[in-house]
Amino acid sequence: MNAFRSVLVFIWIVISVIPIGLTLVICSVFLSDDKLWWWFAAPWLKGVVVAARIIGGVQYRVQGAENLPAADDMQRVILCPKHQSTWETFFFPSMTPHPLAYVFKKELLRIPIFGWCIGSLGMIHIDRKQRTQAWNKVAEQGEVVMDQGKWLIMFPEGTRIERGKKGAYKSGATRLAVATGACVIPIAVTSARCWPARSFSFIPGVIDVSIGQPVSAEGR
Repeated sequence: MNAFRSVLVFIWIVISVIPIGLTLVICSVFLSDDKLWWWFAAPWLKGVVVAARIIGGVQYRVQGAENLPAADDMQRVILCPKHQSTWETFFFPSMTPHPLAYVFKKELLRIPIFGWCIGSLGMIHIDRKQRTQAWNKVAEQGEVVMDQGKWLIMFPEGTRIERGKKGAYKSGATRLAVATGACVIPIAVTSARCWPARSFSFIPGVIDVSIGQPVSAEGR
């Protein structure tokens, strides 16, 4: 039954991303990043979370939502969530009042339609094999992106880590926060409970999302 539910969710993802993604790419010629985000990207990403909840039985509960700055707060923000599965990359747009700019591996740009979309939204793609160049790119573009009103989202462990295991934390988010005076918001998730890494099968259950208090790097 879980496998059948999972197949239905992924069918919905594939079918829905084609018209929305192609429209986004075409509209990127004359629409701003903000409009592309709120009109196309955010609604589709939220739709994936809803599909996973209704069809796949993947529920969630959020603690600490009050720790997120308000929509009219223009301070620089870097979200630093744990990365256990693909679920959280879809989920965060459903809870943040600002457009998000992900720092992601350049290989994702090769995915038809989806890759074209994230390449059109003013996000930051890096070559993880070229660490020095990757950091320089994040440092240069990160401040610009945040000054556009976007929140930057960086996974401190750099990749998906299986539940119960701890990856090596990278210093990029901390270094960028110190360099730009941004605040860092740590976020814990238990998404691998319902969508394990490198798995296409959903496990019905509840994902906990715990949002920590902002840590200011200003003056450090």
